[in-house]
Amino acid sequence: MRNIAVTVSYDGTDFNGFQSQPYGRTIQQEIELAIKKLTGEDLIIIGSGRTDAGVHATGQVFNFFTESAIPAERWAIALNTRLPKDIVIMDAFEVPEQFHSRRSAKRKTYRYTIDMGKFPDVFYRRYAFHHPTPLNVEAMQQGLSCLVGEHDFTSFTSIHSTKPHHVRTIYEAYFEREGQMLHMYMTGNGFLYNMIRIVMGTLLHVGHGKLKPEDMARILEGRKRSLAGPTAMPHGLMLMKVEYPEQM
Repeated sequence: MRNIAVTVSYDGTDFNGFQSQPYGRTIQQEIELAIKKLTGEDLIIIGSGRTDAGVHATGQVFNFFTESAIPAERWAIALNTRLPKDIVIMDAFEVPEQFHSRRSAKRKTYRYTIDMGKFPDVFYRRYAFHHPTPLNVEAMQQGLSCLVGEHDFTSFTSIHSTKPHHVRTIYEAYFEREGQMLHMYMTGNGFLYNMIRIVMGTLLHVGHGKLKPEDMARILEGRKRSLAGPTAMPHGLMLMKVEYPEQM
């Protein structure tokens, strides 16, 4: 039995998230179907994490166990010919048996993109939240900096979270301008359900002057979802990279 790790990118617009569900199209189901077409195996892939409906990825990672003798370097080509056009396998590696794409992950980086233009960029419409109202980006950066470090992020996760605890570590978080696009990058050891989208929804209130930058620390310490702002739209969110202790 071999353990294969795969990096995959996908446009999440027409998916009901990464993880298999009873209803709706998911990335996991499409990939498992492609593997079955290729090898005849009924197997379950293990994702590095879940992405919600409408969320995209350039660097999602999953692994699976197979008895197929297909060389690791051939998996990407073989699967891409059997996958829909909105999922693309970028690379595949053979990894040790103990490798687990979620448990072995050490750092994940997400990006949330806001289109600040007066009119939306038509080519970014699936990947950026159009928000033409002026924003105080400097204040938003000050507020975002309050989240760096190890904290209990209960205020910034959905009330439907099933995690046993909400303590996470954010290693870095910053904004970057690219033309009319404003990107927020966050790197951490893990993220909670809707966490980045709630952070962005709250930061938009900071950008509008409805909240002060220092209110982000107060909201964090309050540990109540009701203290934070709304959940930002999913299509602006992208899983950029998952990092492991050793290169796969």
